Amino acid sequence: MAFQILTNIVIALVWVLLQNSYTGVDFLVGYVIGILILFVLRRFLRFDFYFRRVWAIIKLVLLFIKELVLANIDVIKIVLSPKMNIKPGIVAVPTKLKSEFEITLLASLISLTPGTLSMDFSSDNQTIYIHSIHVPDKNAMIEQIHNTFERAIMEVTK
Repeated sequence: MAFQILTNIVIALVWVLLQNSYTGVDFLVGYVIGILILFVLRRFLRFDFYFRRVWAIIKLVLLFIKELVLANIDVIKIVLSPKMNIKPGIVAVPTKLKSEFEITLLASLISLTPGTLSMDFSSDNQTIYIHSIHVPDKNAMIEQIHNTFERAIMEVTK
């Protein structure tokens, strides 16, 4: 992946030199041309196109921002409600993630979301214990974590 990024930057710099115009716009155009060249060459050189992973990272960041906003709205509703109709709980969330980086990233994303906190890991690192301020349905919470953060992390790291 690093070689592809470096190649893409070199293509962009060559484009800027050939255009004899040293602006950011020309570099950006050269970078896009480099992306297209690498996309075409991936079929012949049998490498995994690096921009797929960059796109997956962008999607993960956007997903986190969406979940952050939704969690903030939920916490505001709980705080501003006249009655405390909450069911706090600790949920054991099994995970399919394998590496320590992936599991740590998942735990960090969960802890950064308001109303939830990653408390502990199981000894085999296959379960994360999460405290949530409101857990009406534990299975729904587990499915929501699997379908959002875990899936996005697997897309980035595979």
